[in-house]
Amino acid sequence: MTTPPTAPQDGLPPRLTRLAFHGPLSEARAAAMVRRLAGTRPGSVLDIGCGWGELMLRLLAAVPRARGVGVDVNAVDLERGRRAAEARGLADRVEFAQESAVGTGRGPADVVLCLGASQALGDDLVTALRELRRLVADGGRVLLGEGFWQRTPTEAELAGMWPGASATDHHDLAALVDLTVAAGFRPEWTETANPDEWEEFESAYQADRELWLATNPGHPLAAETRETLDTHRKAWLTYRNILGLTYLTLTPTTHQDLATPTTH
Repeated sequence: MTTPPTAPQDGLPPRLTRLAFHGPLSEARAAAMVRRLAGTRPGSVLDIGCGWGELMLRLLAAVPRARGVGVDVNAVDLERGRRAAEARGLADRVEFAQESAVGTGRGPADVVLCLGASQALGDDLVTALRELRRLVADGGRVLLGEGFWQRTPTEAELAGMWPGASATDHHDLAALVDLTVAAGFRPEWTETANPDEWEEFESAYQADRELWLATNPGHPLAAETRETLDTHRKAWLTYRNILGLTYLTLTPTTHQDLATPTTH
């Protein structure tokens, strides 16, 4: 059971109350991920760019001896996570820390979650993967949620996405997985968000404010809210079926294995 954020006050637009996860992740896929990660019997979980840390909380509930730390800079999301932890009796086993993850000393952890948040670890994916390898304990797991191009977007398509969108913003899936291997991981499990997960996420991301705007067209924040909603809708309907999201369950390669040359 998820814990919704605090109800909006003073007639302001509500924020993300329809989302269990801040990404295209179904209940069925999340449950399978939790089972897989819980099977490794982690004692510690680190969630990078955690938001409200829903998947971390579910993993902690599945592994009663585990303790977790979520790191993010968004105070509102962190407070939502704290309320959820309290409601589920997990508050004594989890910390939600408002801080940057760059160069963090929070690891190593048995499970490191980084779901759509590799940018929190550095300016490029190679740096982020290097940091994830540093932050995970030997024998542990990293669950990485990362964008990839399902096909190379055209210039016209890029112009309709986020500001400054470039074909170099993402790799294709094969190149992305190769980068994880080069960083010192082996991909235990590779899966990608399906169209239903994307559409549920993107719709839920907008739905609260769309309903608010429909009933508050004269509010002082209506024009700003309308522009934000219309801009985001245009972007996601442009990158729909072009931008993908993969969930990679990665196991770290031992340093001995990394040092062993490949023979043919």
